[in-house]
Amino acid sequence: MDIYALIPARYASTRFPGKPLALISGKPMIQWVYELTVQAAHVKETYVATDDKRIRDAVLAFGGQVVMTSADAASGSDRIAEAAESLNVDHSDLIINVQGDQPLLKVEAIDHLCAAFQENNELQMATLAVQTRDYHVLSAPKNVKVVLDRDHFALYFSRSPIPFGRDSSDFDSYKHIGVYAYTKQFLDIFRKLPASVLEEIEKLEQLRVLEHGYKIKVIVTDFESPDVDLPGDIQHVEKLLSKRHT
Repeated sequence: MDIYALIPARYASTRFPGKPLALISGKPMIQWVYELTVQAAHVKETYVATDDKRIRDAVLAFGGQVVMTSADAASGSDRIAEAAESLNVDHSDLIINVQGDQPLLKVEAIDHLCAAFQENNELQMATLAVQTRDYHVLSAPKNVKVVLDRDHFALYFSRSPIPFGRDSSDFDSYKHIGVYAYTKQFLDIFRKLPASVLEEIEKLEQLRVLEHGYKIKVIVTDFESPDVDLPGDIQHVEKLLSKRHT
């Protein structure tokens, strides 16, 4: 089983146009993400998947690999599925979907996802989560929460705080970290699934998987990874990167 890392990147973000090319400490954000991804121990090849020539040119300029996709991908996973098809990835290979707005992602988190599939060859899809009790994290709709079954498969993902403590808040919750791993075989299945009602309501592509009856393994990690959602997040990320590299 070969492992490929694909980083979906689009220019036309409604809240932050051109986000992948936003400079963070002098480098485009997509470069930070690419350079950390190629450090993953078991990843054979890393590509940025984009429909935008400006992103393509920026990636090629720093020596990265790019695969072009159509502009009408419904989600990041749909874009990844199209890219994997273009690259002729074998159906038994593993695809890691690394979000292009996570310059603080730890490479160990990618390694944990790879290890899960190496330990259990029956998995079709997996993702990451971090345990938290932070009210501000749990109450913010931009932070996706997940509840797990006893075997750490996802029961549901939501932008609302879940589970809701009726009588007490003295329990751990899980914040989802939007890095996914899937077999190429399952990615082909995902691509053919119609968009689901819950996916459209919450605007969460992973709910398409659950609503159609498939399972997502959730690997609980200690590695928090703040996203860059808005231009105002960049200064905070630069401070964190500065601490990490000192």
